[in-house]
Amino acid sequence: MDGIVRNFRRAKYRTSNTHMLIEVEGVTSKEKAAKLVGKKVVWTSPAKSEISGKVASPHGAKGIVRVIFEKGLPGQALQTKVKII
Repeated sequence: MDGIVRNFRRAKYRTSNTHMLIEVEGVTSKEKAAKLVGKKVVWTSPAKSEISGKVASPHGAKGIVRVIFEKGLPGQALQTKVKII
């Protein structure tokens, strides 16, 4: 299953670089997104190194999920693909 990194998890004055918002292909509701909680997510950098994380919770009502990564993702990760295992 593939997803796209949409944005960092944000507040008004702060950005968390380990928490990312991922849009999953084919998931359009909060109920479907809740079934993905606990799955592993892997982002591959252009240099072929991998950063892995885990789906923590759904975010909103349109099927976006919140993923917590081990290390923070760089800004170049925005709008790139991730694998959900």
